[in-house]
Amino acid sequence: MTPAALPRPRIVAIAISAMLAIVGAYVGDLRWLHLIFKPLTTLLIVALALSFASTESGYRRAIVIGLLLSTLGDVFLMLSPDWFVHGLASFLLAHLAYLVAFTRRARLAITWWPFLAYAVVAGAVLAILWPSLPAQLQVPVVIYVMVLAGMAAQAAAVWRHRRGRATALAALGGGVFVLSDAVLAIDRFAAPFAAASAVVLGAYWTAQVLIGLSVMPDERIARSDA
Repeated sequence: MTPAALPRPRIVAIAISAMLAIVGAYVGDLRWLHLIFKPLTTLLIVALALSFASTESGYRRAIVIGLLLSTLGDVFLMLSPDWFVHGLASFLLAHLAYLVAFTRRARLAITWWPFLAYAVVAGAVLAILWPSLPAQLQVPVVIYVMVLAGMAAQAAAVWRHRRGRATALAALGGGVFVLSDAVLAIDRFAAPFAAASAVVLGAYWTAQVLIGLSVMPDERIARSDA
C-alpha cells in the first residue's frame, strides 16, 4: 500500500480560514469574520477527514463525530459566557469520541507511561487554575481535564504500540490539544494575556488537523490488522 499523500490544498484552505477567524477575534469591526470562520475552519477539517478512503471506517466515524462535536463547542464558546459550560460539555463529548477512536487501534492503556505523564501535566494545570476557578466549575473542569488527558495519553499509547504515520499524527494532535486547552484555561481563569486567542486557536486547529489526518490509510496499521 502506497502511503496517502497529504492533501495540501485542503490544509491551505484550513489555514486561511483559521487566520481569518483569528483576525476576527482581535479586530472589533471584523468580528463577523470570527463568527463565520471559526466554525467553518473546524468543518473544513471534517471534510479533510472524510476525504480519505480509510480502511478503518469505525475509526474515521468516531473522529468525524468528535470533529462535529468540536464544531458545536466552537459555536457555544462564541456566545456569551453563560454558554461556557455547554461548550465545555461539547468538547468533553468530542474527546470521548476521540478516545473511542483511539481504542479501536489498541486497547485502553496498552502502555502505561503516557497516562502517568499526562496525569502529571493535568495535575499541574489544575494546581494553577484551582485558586481562581469558580466553585461551580471545579467539578466540571476536573472531569474535563481528566478526559482530555486520557484521550491524549491513549493516542500516545497507541503510537507506542503501533508506530506509524497515522498513529504519530494522532499522538501529536492529542498533545497539542492539551497545550491549547491549558493555555485557554489559564488565560480565562488565572492569568489573561493579549496573545491568548491566537495561541489557543492556532494550537487548537493544529491539533484538530493532526487528528483529522490520522484517518489516512497507514501501511503499518493495515499490516497489523491483516
